[in-house]
Amino acid sequence: MTELEQFRHSKDELFATDPNGPLTPEQRASFESLNYFEENPDLRLEIEVQPFEEQKDIQMQTSTGDMQTYKRYGRFKFEVDGEEAELTLYASQHGFFLPYVDSQAGEATYGAGRYLDPTVLPNGKFLIDFNMGYNPYCAYNEMWSCPLPPAENRVKVAIKAGEKNFN
Repeated sequence: MTELEQFRHSKDELFATDPNGPLTPEQRASFESLNYFEENPDLRLEIEVQPFEEQKDIQMQTSTGDMQTYKRYGRFKFEVDGEEAELTLYASQHGFFLPYVDSQAGEATYGAGRYLDPTVLPNGKFLIDFNMGYNPYCAYNEMWSCPLPPAENRVKVAIKAGEKNFN
């Protein structure tokens, strides 16, 4: 089993059994697995992020109308199927955060976007693995409050990696 397959298996098991997870008891009773894209090695990126000269705090609205504070850390460019795209990376006390919406939102992927938790590599680059992209908990249950990706993190490309829409 690959690292990605193990991650997905563990996540599915957690969703099926954790009473503190995002699924309601009724959803857990019939839950089998989340829906995922096939692994796409081209969307596992070791990339340089260009830090902003001034890393300002911003307020991100959540799905329940609350606000959460994040620091605009930097931007990076990448390519998907020959098309260029650009995203902003945010920081909080919990680490780096990458909320994004791709062109499949509302169809193949969750309409309000998906998340990634990038890691800093020893060489100073970031690991941005879209295969690990996941839906926020509000995709499964509207009682959860989830940050909504800002306009600057809406891309016109289809990121066919990671988690798909929840059925």
